[in-house]
Amino acid sequence: MSKPITTFEDFIKRILIVIFWVALLSIVVIVPVYYLLDSVFHFPVDLFALATVKPDQFLAWQLSLLQTEPYRTLFALTVFPGFSFVAVYGTIFMGWVERKFTAKIQLRTGPMNAGKVEGILQNIADFFKLAFKELVIPEGVDKATFLAVPIALMAVAGGLISLVPLSPTTYIANPSVGAVLIFAILGFTPLVTLMAGWASNSKYPFLGGLRALHQLVAFEIPMILSLVGVVLLAGALNLAPLSPGGASIVTAQSTIWFIVPQFLGAVVFYCCSLAELERIPFDIPEADSELVAGWQTEYTSMPFGVFQLANFSRMYIMAGLFTTFFLGGWLGPAPVPPEIWFIAKLTIVMIMLMLPRSIMPRLRIDMLIRKGWTMLLMVSFVNLFIAMLLISLGVV
Repeated sequence: MSKPITTFEDFIKRILIVIFWVALLSIVVIVPVYYLLDSVFHFPVDLFALATVKPDQFLAWQLSLLQTEPYRTLFALTVFPGFSFVAVYGTIFMGWVERKFTAKIQLRTGPMNAGKVEGILQNIADFFKLAFKELVIPEGVDKATFLAVPIALMAVAGGLISLVPLSPTTYIANPSVGAVLIFAILGFTPLVTLMAGWASNSKYPFLGGLRALHQLVAFEIPMILSLVGVVLLAGALNLAPLSPGGASIVTAQSTIWFIVPQFLGAVVFYCCSLAELERIPFDIPEADSELVAGWQTEYTSMPFGVFQLANFSRMYIMAGLFTTFFLGGWLGPAPVPPEIWFIAKLTIVMIMLMLPRSIMPRLRIDMLIRKGWTMLLMVSFVNLFIAMLLISLGVV
């Protein structure tokens, strides 16, 4: 019988042992399969030859490989600025920042034990906890839809991640109508949340799904209108330049960031982002005091963990879009790499999205819909009028 886990250090040791055996078994399986497929596809990489390569030569070979396709696209999708970067930075690191930030505002300590420095490994510990929990599927659910919903929500987040550029050359995809595609993909979110509530076959998730549908529909129109002014001022729909020196929403802000002439639009987009992310004061679909966890109530184990990953990824995305449309994207002082400048701005915006959770109460559903269809809609039209006025006067 194995020794019981009583401390975080024991937990980490057990996880490392599991990773070691999984890696060993993977090598035993992957190497034969690789050479079997190599006889057909003739891969450009010889695994045994890599074992004799010197470290400096190995690094140079890796860098040269990343400049060719399909390795460049694969690296962008999986590592940077793709899924792995967003998962580590947006979920693990910024999730820890939110816990500590909220705790300090409310005069608490927050995570302390997981990790030697202020509980910095708490989110990693939570990930492993969810990974090893039993997956419980309640009776009466639509099993196929129930299990597909977390994957669908993560797919929506992944599609949006691919459209957020970190620099003129650091992005996954840069379509000529990127601004339009963003809202096309965001439109799937209400359907996914409603499917989660319906598939759970329970009253609390279904009420949460209906609330999410009403909320997101009420706020998506003001959100779209808040960015129409930016598109008009930029004269482009692509977020990053399609060619060196080309026009884009970011390069159009080289003289002045759009948060200045489009301040009302920035305020509307910020409020709508909170509603899109279902964060306080707009966390009505998952109101814990009323609906337990809303449309996520029946989910456990890693499906629930995937929801958390998707939610923090969406926060990263909304902060990235705010930075791109209103804060000049990667534009900043020349000595600073554009990616660093973009991430610095994005981090500030993410913290601003976390702030209402600590200081504001939850709104009622009727108040929320009224504000979305009246106040924010009117402000977004005023902001659009200001953009058209600036263009007609030749100011921008």
